[in-house]
Amino acid sequence: MLRRLSSLLLGIFRNIIDISSIGKSFMSLSNTSAKPDFRRVLLSISGQINRQWRKALDRRLQPLGLTEATWLPLLYIARATEPLRQKDLAALMGLDSSSVVRLLDGLQTAGYIQRLEGTDRREKIIHLTDAGRQTVSSVERVVHEGRRRLFRDIDVADLEITRSVLQQLLVTLESLDGALWSDEDDADSHG
Repeated sequence: MLRRLSSLLLGIFRNIIDISSIGKSFMSLSNTSAKPDFRRVLLSISGQINRQWRKALDRRLQPLGLTEATWLPLLYIARATEPLRQKDLAALMGLDSSSVVRLLDGLQTAGYIQRLEGTDRREKIIHLTDAGRQTVSSVERVVHEGRRRLFRDIDVADLEITRSVLQQLLVTLESLDGALWSDEDDADSHG
């Protein structure tokens, strides 16, 4: 199943960018008769897909004056199931609190958000303004159209297999909670 997933991701990846721009070493992994390390290829492709997707969105949203530093936190705020505190957004984005404060300062100056006091005066709850909601709506349209185009030539069954395997990897990483390189698993440290 891992070999098929790697092949599927390579197909998806080729739809995103010209594979030749990655370099000969990557191409040799997919075109030689030697057995490639599919685990390494899978992680490499996953990272490249994520970076290329964000670059493509940045290019498409540039005419709206948006960069990843603005559209991504707006999406996190809009998609939250309950109002976010600054520290919640920092955790979601993997940023420290001072970086999030600067980021939110810019979003507030641009009129996209308001920061209101929570139940504890020390915490700030982030709310989208009308302009922020309109911007999120524009970003969502671009994301939806991009996804539609990206996945249009990929069979739904293949996408489901890919999603399932990636979900399993995510669950495994989360369950290990930093113990990925524990001494217990040294016998299987080949990949």
